[in-house]
Amino acid sequence: MAESRQDELYDALQLKGYPEDFCREIAYRQMNTDYTATRMLGYLYRISEPRPEDVVDEMLAILSDRNAIIQKKELEHAQTTINKVYREGL
Repeated sequence: MAESRQDELYDALQLKGYPEDFCREIAYRQMNTDYTATRMLGYLYRISEPRPEDVVDEMLAILSDRNAIIQKKELEHAQTTINKVYREGL
């Protein structure tokens, strides 16, 4: 079975020397989608020795971006529904 993005992230964090609990929290509880795990992996591959605080800051930025994208999609869907009601009525 292929390794998941979360497993790959966990391994990358472990290789950087972070504690197991920290790696598990980041990889499996916070960055628990392919999108967020892939973004965090990109960060870890670009930065050679980030402090734990820097990793957490990046995690929060990634989650904020993800939430903004979700909210934008929800608003676009709502606007599409409103436009349809205006065009076609209830």
